[in-house]
Amino acid sequence: MVEDKHVIETLGKVKVVIENGEITEVGSSDMKYCPMFHAMHKVDELNEEFIRKNINFRIKDFGMCTPDRVIEMDDLVTVGISEILKTNMENGSIDCVVGACDGAGTVIMTNPRVVQGVGGRVSGLISTTPIPEVIKNLEEKDSIVLNPETAELNQLEGLKIALSKGYKNIAITVIPSPMIKELREYPLDDDVNVYIFVAHTTGVNAEEAEMLFEYGDIVTACASKEVSRYADEHQPYYYGTKVPIFCATEDGKRFLDNRLEKINKPLSTKDYPRDKSDSPHELI
Repeated sequence: MVEDKHVIETLGKVKVVIENGEITEVGSSDMKYCPMFHAMHKVDELNEEFIRKNINFRIKDFGMCTPDRVIEMDDLVTVGISEILKTNMENGSIDCVVGACDGAGTVIMTNPRVVQGVGGRVSGLISTTPIPEVIKNLEEKDSIVLNPETAELNQLEGLKIALSKGYKNIAITVIPSPMIKELREYPLDDDVNVYIFVAHTTGVNAEEAEMLFEYGDIVTACASKEVSRYADEHQPYYYGTKVPIFCATEDGKRFLDNRLEKINKPLSTKDYPRDKSDSPHELI
């Protein structure tokens, strides 16, 4: 039997393993409170019971890590990475997105609703194995799966495919790793732009946080102590108080403001010191 095993990190830095549609492992985290989950689910403590309940909901609701995976969705929250990307694909600012999907690995996407569906409710994808039904559905929506045989996660190789297809404005979603520097330094033609969106930053150290802002365009705060510290020190533009989204570049600010303008929200701000009255804790 072909292995079916998917490893994600969610709700802080909690490792969750899903095999054959069932949760087989749930780790622990020092983060016990998230304002987003408190607002959505009225939960005061992110304990193992809630984590299992939440992951099981994702499995049943949109088939996460199963052959029933829904790959197209409408906006889920007002402002998240997938919503920012969807809006900027719709307005023509971004041609394609190199992202990651459970059951498929790295995927090059050109359909805004697929970008939303793939990224909207999944946390940090650490590893995954191929699910033929998911790969087939993605390909039918004009997506390119980097390696259908292995579901490899490799955003640099995904970028190379996007370039080979002639895309000029390429967005890449990525979790913190040294590959971010490689993505930024990859040689490009003068008419090609690469934009890096960094998510799932919880747990990065000070050196990594600095690297994210040096090479990324958008950096999410998540429950990261060091991303929060770096932002307070360098004061980039941002949006949100509970779990802010930071703009590391002018391009990042442009993309974020495009989304905010579409939904009639105030544009990104440099209002420091930031309101931290309802932040995740403990930060990691």
